[in-house]
Amino acid sequence: MDESLLYGRSLLKEELPVLLTEDIARRLSVQPAFITHKGKKICARCRTVSNLTKTYPCICGANCIYCRECISLGKVRACASLYSMPDPGRFQHLTEPCLFFEGTLSDQQTKASDKINETISKNKEMILWAVTGAGKTEMLFKGLENALLNNKRVCIASPRVDVCLELAPRIKTAFKNVSVALLYGGAKDTYCYTQVVIATTHQLYRFQEAFDLLIVDEVDAFPFHMSKALRFAAEKSRKKISSLIYLTATPDKKMQKRIRNKEIEAVILPARYHGFTLPVPKMHCHKNNMITGKNIEKTILIKHMREMIQKKKKFLLFIPTVTLMEKIRPVFASIFKEVTFECVHSKDPLRKEKVLKMRKEELDFLITTTILERGVTFSNIDVIVWRADHTVFTESALVQIAGRVGRSKNYPKGQVTFYHQEWTKAIKGAVKQIKRMNALARRQGLIQ
Repeated sequence: MDESLLYGRSLLKEELPVLLTEDIARRLSVQPAFITHKGKKICARCRTVSNLTKTYPCICGANCIYCRECISLGKVRACASLYSMPDPGRFQHLTEPCLFFEGTLSDQQTKASDKINETISKNKEMILWAVTGAGKTEMLFKGLENALLNNKRVCIASPRVDVCLELAPRIKTAFKNVSVALLYGGAKDTYCYTQVVIATTHQLYRFQEAFDLLIVDEVDAFPFHMSKALRFAAEKSRKKISSLIYLTATPDKKMQKRIRNKEIEAVILPARYHGFTLPVPKMHCHKNNMITGKNIEKTILIKHMREMIQKKKKFLLFIPTVTLMEKIRPVFASIFKEVTFECVHSKDPLRKEKVLKMRKEELDFLITTTILERGVTFSNIDVIVWRADHTVFTESALVQIAGRVGRSKNYPKGQVTFYHQEWTKAIKGAVKQIKRMNALARRQGLIQ
């Protein structure tokens, strides 16, 4: 009976992975799944105030309310309880060094790495604001090694599954003697107690005072930056004495204000590790945003795509909606018979496999929604954004999308093209932000 499966967890009774013996039950903390504050019912798992005034027939035999906010991880009913057990930090003793990394850091990466290490040692908070492709993962390694050698439990969380899927093998390679768990919705592996957890931020609902170090990557990504419940889950997952590090290339205005007011320590890296500029998007204003119909082959987008295919240049085509994707899929299949391509979106069951095919260069191009705006790296890629003026393409999304290009030191340059009908605030802001970072990097002598 492995009681370690309960360490640092916050679970409903039906989620408990072990049989509750008298000894285990005695050491479990039990709290009502709903608490009452000022006459309002509040979910104890996500701190969302219930807006349900109507009760529903429940498995307990009575009528109960339930929490809609965190229902994707199991229904929290008013009659339920949450079970947790303190995390004793019982891990295999590691000997120095536990980091296996043969790369070298640039001067700016080294300074950031030292600051991260100091933050972890002092159980403080900080934000690393680094442009896309700056090498954030490598900058974490020294601090992670410090934490692991001091028997600390670590979680690296991200709102995006793709970020977790890309990060996990890199962490496992760098710390090959350390136990690592990868948690996300639909994951095939069952949960086990590990010193390192890589998880989507939704998985943090199931933890309580588990981590000595929490790193939230892509902190500005949807839905984390808009969700009080997810931010509460992140705080709940940390131990009372712990460190918190935010990673982002595009901090929102609230985070930038906190940095300006010195409410949180920040390290800002305006340049990529290889010393080349961030690609500045090229703009194409077009009157017709249709890519279906009789004259489709004459459209500027198809001509552009044909040119790239002729040059044997791999590319990502970002489009705003799944509905549009479904319309153009058969059209593109009839036009581009000589090449191989796929379409991918957040609900695609083959999403992971298609991204891997693109990474292995088995596809000529990949059509995607904003799901691949961040967290994925392709060594030699160009990017096209169709209808960049659509509301789904926010300033941060466009900056992240442009950041897919030129990430590799072997292919540090590439082309980003925004097709649009209107100059939106988001487009202007994205271009301005990219140019501002390049200018700052030049002033600091960080780019060629």
